[in-house]
Amino acid sequence: MDYEAFFQERVDTLKTEGRYRVFATLERIAGKFPKALYYAPDGSVREVTIWCSNDYLGMGQNAHVLEAMKAAVDRTGAGAGGTRNISGTTRYHVELEQTIARLHNKESGLVFTSGYTANEGALSTLTRLLPGCIVYSDALNHASMIEGIRHGGAEKRIFRHNDLAHLEELLAGDDPARPKIIAFESVYSMEGDIAPIGAIADLAEKYEALSYLDEVHGVGLYGPRGAGLAEEMGVMDRIDIIEGTFGKAYGLVGGYVAGRKGTIDAIRSFAAGFIFTTSLPPAVLAGAKASVEHLMMSDIERQRQRRNVRHFKARLEAAGLPYLKGESHIVPLIVGDATCCKMVTDMLLNKYNIYVQPINYPTVPKGTERLRLTASAAHTLADVDYLCDVLEKLWAENHVYQYARA
Repeated sequence: MDYEAFFQERVDTLKTEGRYRVFATLERIAGKFPKALYYAPDGSVREVTIWCSNDYLGMGQNAHVLEAMKAAVDRTGAGAGGTRNISGTTRYHVELEQTIARLHNKESGLVFTSGYTANEGALSTLTRLLPGCIVYSDALNHASMIEGIRHGGAEKRIFRHNDLAHLEELLAGDDPARPKIIAFESVYSMEGDIAPIGAIADLAEKYEALSYLDEVHGVGLYGPRGAGLAEEMGVMDRIDIIEGTFGKAYGLVGGYVAGRKGTIDAIRSFAAGFIFTTSLPPAVLAGAKASVEHLMMSDIERQRQRRNVRHFKARLEAAGLPYLKGESHIVPLIVGDATCCKMVTDMLLNKYNIYVQPINYPTVPKGTERLRLTASAAHTLADVDYLCDVLEKLWAENHVYQYARA
C-alpha cells in the first residue's frame, strides 16, 4: 500500500471541500492585545487585529499575571520535572487547586494540563467506576466530553440541545436504581447560547443523577467572582462537578475539575490522562492563580467586555447580518458554505488586517459554516465599528447573503 498517497488523497479531499485548515502564524504583541504580528506565507510581516481569541478579558497581558509568572520562573526555573506522582507536584499546584475549590465553593479541586484532558479524564473515570452508569449528554457537547464518555464505556443517551422535556423523557425511561450522570455545558461555544442550568439541576435531583457542568466558556466571565454561569444564576451549590479551564478568560493554559472531596480524589487516583502526563510548570500555575484571584475581586474587565459585546450585537442587528442571537458573549456569524467562509476570512485578513478563522464541518454541521467572533475586553469600540463596517461591505459586495440565507 502507498501510505503517503493514501494520506495525501484524504488531505486533498479536505481541500476540494473547502475544509482544509490553514494555520496563521501569529505573534501576540505584549501590552497591545488584541493586536498581533501576522507572518504571511510570502515572508511579509504586518500587524493585525485578532477577532477569534478565547482570551476574552485580555488576562494574558495582565500585569499581575505576568509578574506572578516571572517571579515563579526566577524562584523555581522552567519545568515541573515530572508527573504529579513523580516529583511533579509543587506548592503552586496545591495552592491553585485550593483557589479553584474556593472559587466554586467546593471541597476539592484538581488541575489538569488542559480543559480537554480534564473533561476526557474526569468523565471517562466517573463512568468507568460507576457500575451500570448511564450518561445523558447534550447533543452539542464538546468533543472532549464525547471522548470522555466514549472511553468510559458507559451507556449514553443524547438529549436534544437544551431540551428539558427530552432529557426528562430519557431519564424517566431508565432504571431508577442505575447510576446516572447528566453532562452539559453552560455556554455552547459554536452557538453562543446558554444552558438552563437550574432546571437541569432540578432534573438531576429528581432522578438522583450526578450533574457535570462544563464551564470553560463561563469561568472568569460570569458571576460576581467569575465562577461562571452557575454562580451568576445562583445554582452553583447544586452542581456536583464543575469543569473549567485557564485557557480562555483566565488567559493561560490548563484545565480543572472541582467537586466533593471523594469524587475529586477518585478522579485523581484513576484518570489515566492525569496520572501519566507531565504536570504544568510552576510559572503557568502561578499565573493562573493570579488571574483567578484578580477576577474574583475585579469586575472591570467583565464590564468592559460586556459593553463591547452589546455594541457589537447592536451593530450586527442594525445591519441585518445573520448572526445567532444567543445570550452569551460569543457571536457566530453564519455564512453557510465552507468555500465562501474561507473566502471571507481570507479577505478579512489579506485586505483589512482582521484575523478570524472559518469554522467548518465537522466542528459545525454542513450548511452552517460560520465566523465565530469574540469581542474581548481589550477591543475598543473603534475596533468593533471597523469590523462591522468591513463585514457589511463584504456581505454586500461579495453576495455572501446567498449562502447565509440558503
